[in-house]
Amino acid sequence: MEATGVLPFVRGVDLSGNDFKGGYFPENVKAMTSLRWLKLNRTGLCYLPEELAALQKLEHLSVSHNNLTTLHGELSSLPSLRAIVARANCLKNSGVPDDIFKLDDLSVLDLSHNQLTECPRELENAKNMLVLNLSHNSIDTIPNQLFINLTDLLYLDLSENRLESLPPQMRRLVHLQTLVLNGNPLLHAQLRQLPAMTALQTLHLRSTQRTQSNLPTSLEGLSNLADVDLSCNDLTRVPECLYTLPSLRRLNLSSNQITELSLCIDQWVHVETLNLSRNQLTSLPSAICKLSKLKKLYLNSNKLDFDGLPSGIGKLANLEEFMAASNNLELIPESLCRCPKLRKLVLNKNRLVTLPEAIHFLTEIEVLDVRENPNLVMPPKPADRAAEWYNIDFSLQNQLRLAGASPATVAAAAAGSGPKDPMARKMRLRRRKDSAQDDQAKQVLKGMSDVAQEKNKKQEESADARAPGGKVRRWDQGLEKPRLDYSEFFTEDVGQLPGLTIWQIENFVPVLVEEALHGKFYEADCYIVLKTFLDDSGSLNWEIYYWIGGEATLDKKACSAIHAVNLRNYLGAECRTVREEMGDESEEFLQVFDNDISYIEGGTASGFYTVEDTHYVTRMYRVYGKKNIKLEPVPLKGASLDPRNMSRHAGCAWSARGTSSTPLPAASMPGVPSARPWPKTGWHSLVRKRKGPSSTVC
Repeated sequence: MEATGVLPFVRGVDLSGNDFKGGYFPENVKAMTSLRWLKLNRTGLCYLPEELAALQKLEHLSVSHNNLTTLHGELSSLPSLRAIVARANCLKNSGVPDDIFKLDDLSVLDLSHNQLTECPRELENAKNMLVLNLSHNSIDTIPNQLFINLTDLLYLDLSENRLESLPPQMRRLVHLQTLVLNGNPLLHAQLRQLPAMTALQTLHLRSTQRTQSNLPTSLEGLSNLADVDLSCNDLTRVPECLYTLPSLRRLNLSSNQITELSLCIDQWVHVETLNLSRNQLTSLPSAICKLSKLKKLYLNSNKLDFDGLPSGIGKLANLEEFMAASNNLELIPESLCRCPKLRKLVLNKNRLVTLPEAIHFLTEIEVLDVRENPNLVMPPKPADRAAEWYNIDFSLQNQLRLAGASPATVAAAAAGSGPKDPMARKMRLRRRKDSAQDDQAKQVLKGMSDVAQEKNKKQEESADARAPGGKVRRWDQGLEKPRLDYSEFFTEDVGQLPGLTIWQIENFVPVLVEEALHGKFYEADCYIVLKTFLDDSGSLNWEIYYWIGGEATLDKKACSAIHAVNLRNYLGAECRTVREEMGDESEEFLQVFDNDISYIEGGTASGFYTVEDTHYVTRMYRVYGKKNIKLEPVPLKGASLDPRNMSRHAGCAWSARGTSSTPLPAASMPGVPSARPWPKTGWHSLVRKRKGPSSTVC
């Protein structure tokens, strides 16, 4: 490649995954004097190569996941350096040079997952710092001087360290948008600096020993705060300061000791995701039905029973995911089946006996998890398919009648459930051991179970009669698909870390796209876009898109759709693969790139063999000379035929059409040696162009 002369024009190179352990490093990198970004991730480097000193225009350097013990070397001599990403190395305090913080343009520094015990010295001199990540180290204190100068910070991650307090100067971070303090022993930190950070949008305080007494009493000034994580703490109730956040959209309170919710939750009018898993809740207030924008509600591992779910939960018209695994639910409200957008319903590890028949009318349902409910019998599908909703009669009289009770017992139950006792329906389901209502409730549940099991048995017998010797499969046994091997196309760590990954379809297979080219799409190409993120339950989740260029060929379109499904199967994701077309992208897709995408003309060649029409160009030359015959191009017009230039041997004007690769016979031009054939490309300049991301090579 050095012989081609293109190295000085290269803007970015990714050498990640190569083996540079033995000190070998390509010397040709020194010739890339216009290099803007360089990735050397997972290359086994133990020290920075000296060839970096020649890259005076380098702006972004990534050396993550190596064995670096020091960053000393040539970094301070790179005047244009803006970002240094050195996460997951073996760096200690002495391995971070002081002079790199004198670089005027340094704005991004990632030293996470190293062995630092204190903040790097002279870090406060990097006054243009915007992104600072020091997470997963052993830092136990933050100097007061640090946040006096770094007032322009937008992103600060100090999670998984040993911090016991925070400097009061943090209130100067008025531009900070994201603050992550997870996994620090901040028991005695009152966090009084938070109300002053008026631009804050994301606040993560997971596992920081938060209690009711060490949180600010009010956060009213944080009008932009939309994402709050207070999971894995010691909260016994929802902090009062959270009710006054006007822009709150995602709230994670899982793994606390919360026993009840206040009626003030109806102030969360914009909340879309609410995680209350692994608490001590026994019921939900009816005010939760007023959260009209709620999309995801997680209630796993609490103590909820049928009475604990409000009957008006069906008013949550935008609810998409409802998870209440590991509770004490025997039934679910019939109104829950009236949520038209419900896609995921998880009720495993409960005490379910049956489900409402309206469960069959959830047209958008994708996941229904009712495992480990030993007494559960699914309701039969209604015969009348035209009905919109079905109501099950759970009255005591009807259930006793279905259970085969005597008419006297049914009459006695009817007499005991008159208008004078409005709580009778609730008392039937409470299972109080020392009350008469408990006996009746047990009889009701037993009767329902027996009736459903009897129906199931009859269905099995009828199926056996229709197909002798064949086994009757449960409705959910055919849903599991065999695992296929897609490692040929996707690496093992794909989708395992939050972030964005993009592939370009080239010769029928997906090829990874550099991070610097994210958001730039060639019009004749197709792409697969994977967004990996952590949901409010702390689990990995994915969004998968495949983008179709306006000039893309059929093979690229088909392969992008096929490999998008392959990627979903490889990850075991439950999301859908979403088709996006050039010029008609969805808002969700545009938000992945912060509404900043651009189109570039061209694209890679099709994987199919193509036949192109040959284009011929007519040219005219003047042939002159006696011993040394020469050709001179002249304009293609009649005036170029000058008889004064005619000679006895070769004085003529001669036109040539096309780019024939056949040598011109010597007899056709007297005096021209036969050993000099007509060139394959004619007498014009040789120009070779390639469609796609590469520039024209002349």
